[in-house]
Amino acid sequence: MSGTASKRPVPVPSNTSRPFWEAAKERRLVIQYDRQAKRWQFYPRAIGLDSGRRDLEWREVSGKGSVYSYTVTHIPTAGFEDKVPYALAIVDLDEGVRMLANVIHVAPDDVRIGMRVKVCWEEIGEDAVYFAFEPDLNS
Repeated sequence: MSGTASKRPVPVPSNTSRPFWEAAKERRLVIQYDRQAKRWQFYPRAIGLDSGRRDLEWREVSGKGSVYSYTVTHIPTAGFEDKVPYALAIVDLDEGVRMLANVIHVAPDDVRIGMRVKVCWEEIGEDAVYFAFEPDLNS
């Protein structure tokens, strides 16, 4: 694609999401766990979706899952101009939550529904690390 690529957006953590982004800087995937409901939840929220409680725990997860659905993007959003085409997928983590993320380290046309993936990390700024997924060749 011609032209100048814009800078990729960097997450701005809120009080609720800060533990998630701090763990990402350490290349650890953590998500919230509601002990009362015995359920995981993602994206970060102030209260448990099932219990309404505020005492959620942040727990590290495997980062492994499978592609639930995906699309191959040819017209990029700002900051992704130099990445087209790229695969954007809904990933079902083994822990039972869905995450929306890029699938990298594979040709976009090779991504498939049901494909096993694992979390990987992209540095997108001086102090920002973002999650993505890549094929899990050990599954």
